[in-house]
Amino acid sequence: MKKIAPIAALALLAVSFTSCKKDYKCTCTMTVSGVSQTVSYDLGKQKKSDAESACSAKATSVAGITYTCKLD
Repeated sequence: MKKIAPIAALALLAVSFTSCKKDYKCTCTMTVSGVSQTVSYDLGKQKKSDAESACSAKATSVAGITYTCKLD
C-alpha cells in the first residue's frame, strides 16, 4: 500500500495539468446552384462544446445559397 500512494499521487498530479481545450477547425461547404466550394476556419483552443456551437453558428441557408458546416 505504501508503494501505491506515491504512484497514485503522481498520476493525479499529471492529470491535473492536462487541459480539456484543444484546437478545432470548422469546415464549411457553400453550395450555389449545384456548385460547391469548401472553406475551413480555425476556431482556436476551446472546449469541444464551444467549438461545436461556433461551427454550427456559421451554417445558414439564404436565397438558394446553402452553407453547411461540420467540426473537424
